[in-house]
Amino acid sequence: MWFGYGSPAGVRDVSSALRLADQADRDGLDHVSVSDHPYVADLLDAYAAIGVLLGRTTRLSAFVNVTNLPLRPAPVLARTATSLAALSEGRFILGLGAGGAWNAITTMAVPELRPAAAVQAFEEAMQLVRGLSDGGNPQPTKHYPIGDLQPAAVAAPLIWTGSKGPRSLAATGRQADGWIPGHAADWFSEGYRSARPIIDEAALAVGRKPADIATIYNFPGELTSSPVRRTRGEDGVWIGGSSDQWVEELTGAILEHGAGGFTLFPRGAEPFDVQLARWSNEVAPAVRAAVGC
Repeated sequence: MWFGYGSPAGVRDVSSALRLADQADRDGLDHVSVSDHPYVADLLDAYAAIGVLLGRTTRLSAFVNVTNLPLRPAPVLARTATSLAALSEGRFILGLGAGGAWNAITTMAVPELRPAAAVQAFEEAMQLVRGLSDGGNPQPTKHYPIGDLQPAAVAAPLIWTGSKGPRSLAATGRQADGWIPGHAADWFSEGYRSARPIIDEAALAVGRKPADIATIYNFPGELTSSPVRRTRGEDGVWIGGSSDQWVEELTGAILEHGAGGFTLFPRGAEPFDVQLARWSNEVAPAVRAAVGC
């Protein structure tokens, strides 16, 4: 069961990003995530950011939510993954996406791929990361015709994907360890209900168990100091509430819908660090106790 948060990632947010990571590490959270938009000038490079965050913490895992694969070629990404895993003693998670916002990606001199090719490269990248990790056997593929490369003596990281379309969802079922539903979809959304069966069917088709692929939700909302009248809006989207209201909601998500973890994105007027403290010290321990983790 994973409890984490999404870090501020602006070039002007450095002091708060470092302070929040220290707080989360001290308070026992599981992971921190950073977004990956290298074409945005005012955002930190995601891999530079998580390298620093991993370097100053001792417990917290970190991942890019999710890596923009077309801008980070898989063979180099595999070496980055094993390096970060070694430097952090296994606290690196590989978040991976096939690539979106091609109008922005192509501004960085990367040619656009057709959707089918992008998904094929995405699945090949997962295979290559494992092939270039300890015990692997890296093989050339259509999109990555590598030469004679040897695997690093480092265990492969967990791979969590941000798949959306049916082909990338199926690739997730065949290859990944976790899935992050797009657009902050939760267990009640149509997006989740239509997508998760594709993952499960693809997993079964290659002899995997659907439970092998955890669902890790990006979950925005406000953690308030007192209960609110409504925790969801008229559209059914989660708004937030008190710690007790979050505990009830997330416990149900785990026990009734098989959720595997949550990445908090605080919303509302209360300061980030205050909400993060409630998440770490009140919500996460109570949910773990309720579900027996």
